[in-house]
Amino acid sequence: MSVDFDAVIIGAGFGGMYMLHRLRQKGFTARVIEAGKGVGGTWYWNRYPGARCDVESVQYSYQFSPELEQEWEWSERYATQPEILRYANHVADRFDLRRDMQFETRVTAATFDEAANLWRVETDKNDKIAARFVITAMGCLSSPNTPKISGLEDFEGPTYHTGNWPHEGVDFTGKTVGVIGTGSSAIQSIPIMAEQAKHLTVFQRTANYTVPAHNKPLDPTYVRQIKASYPEMRRRAKTKPAGIDFTINTASAVETPEADRAREFQSRWDYGGLGFMASFGDLLLNDDSNKLAADFVRTKVREVVKDPKTAEALVPKNIIGCKRLCVDTGYWQTFNRPNVTLVDISDAPIERITATGLRAKGQDYRFDALVLATGFDAMTGALLKVDFRGRGGVSLKEKWNEGPKTYLGLTVVGFPNLFMITGPGSPSVLTNMLPSIEQHVDFIADCLEALRAKGKNVIEAEPAAQEAWVGHVGDVSNITLRSTCSSWYVGANIPGKPRVFMPYIGGLPAYIQACETVVRNDYEGFALA
Repeated sequence: MSVDFDAVIIGAGFGGMYMLHRLRQKGFTARVIEAGKGVGGTWYWNRYPGARCDVESVQYSYQFSPELEQEWEWSERYATQPEILRYANHVADRFDLRRDMQFETRVTAATFDEAANLWRVETDKNDKIAARFVITAMGCLSSPNTPKISGLEDFEGPTYHTGNWPHEGVDFTGKTVGVIGTGSSAIQSIPIMAEQAKHLTVFQRTANYTVPAHNKPLDPTYVRQIKASYPEMRRRAKTKPAGIDFTINTASAVETPEADRAREFQSRWDYGGLGFMASFGDLLLNDDSNKLAADFVRTKVREVVKDPKTAEALVPKNIIGCKRLCVDTGYWQTFNRPNVTLVDISDAPIERITATGLRAKGQDYRFDALVLATGFDAMTGALLKVDFRGRGGVSLKEKWNEGPKTYLGLTVVGFPNLFMITGPGSPSVLTNMLPSIEQHVDFIADCLEALRAKGKNVIEAEPAAQEAWVGHVGDVSNITLRSTCSSWYVGANIPGKPRVFMPYIGGLPAYIQACETVVRNDYEGFALA
């Protein structure tokens, strides 16, 4: 039975690019199938105004190549989407990756052929490819969620989704614009859209916590220091739960004297970024400590937003850090503009979209353009759009009917030779994605090499190992406050989606240790054939 490739890789983002590079290094043949016209994944599709990474650029970067680290120059503390996309293209060119990539093609189905022990992959271009392994690199936030609001198709103006923005850009100058959603993409894009639009109306269901980015051009001296000490910074980052090198204060917020506590919060606030949640070690473990951090941020909202009613609507009511913390540039200040209106729909959903706008709380709102900043079907959305069928023709959709179950976030019982880069059950979205991606890719590449050395061509997770891992992921999530609220981490933004805390919250170091133990014990929990 002929095999076209050792591996088919789905997706040409940072996961797919590095996977291709590693497999080539080990002498495997691979083909990357990518729906877009180019590389970049998340950063190819997400081109909404203000799109920017919330991890500092010097850390949100590959570390597998010291030469790449030295030659690439980041220009800003938090890189913009265009700069990250340039970086992705630079990597693709530098390592000559495109010759093994097929663009503008979607994988529609993949079926495991049990007689031949290989995958039969189909695409929307009628390709039929036989591959020993299939590796998904589709990203955790790559399946845009379009809400089911009555009348959405009736709106006569243009409708845009932040997760699928027109590549030529959109100019809202002189236009009235309605925005639905106040998550990360909205918090980044609203300040810029407000500068352009004649009037911007923001419809908010849930007020979100956000911390200032304090973004700035990178000082050349700082860049030289980073480049001189990259290995040390990367080593430190691997010891931190989020895989990001920032200082974690292990003290308890509630046990710290008030003046010292206020000073620590303010210091983190003044520095900016996600490190705010590392102000104290128990912000996600202790309700009282969490409330102190939340109250600090709530006070900031009231200080910035001039209209008291608007300020109170923007004050988040839930636990800080329970939903993904956002990083912004001038978000709350935007609501002081005369051309911006906030409509709080937390107590009553939008009634319907109309031809000229929408109706909410008994009032009609008119606008020329509609922006859906409504996020993604996270972690599983992209995977379940492909008709994966494993042993006995069972689909992945059936297998995950009650929520995703994986072994290490990498593999699924009944689906031999199928690997997922940063799948549900791995640290993924709770970490700096780049080191998490590299760790997964290295694990998969080494695994394929080990199979070849043993003369084996099939690897599959064992049921007991998968159940144990799923139990561990659940147990660890219950320790923290993060699992207590309705967020996309548990699929709460998608009607009918099973409520399961999907990422592994135990931290990158603990996860790496678990994977290393599996390998050290000769791929414990896997059946090789």
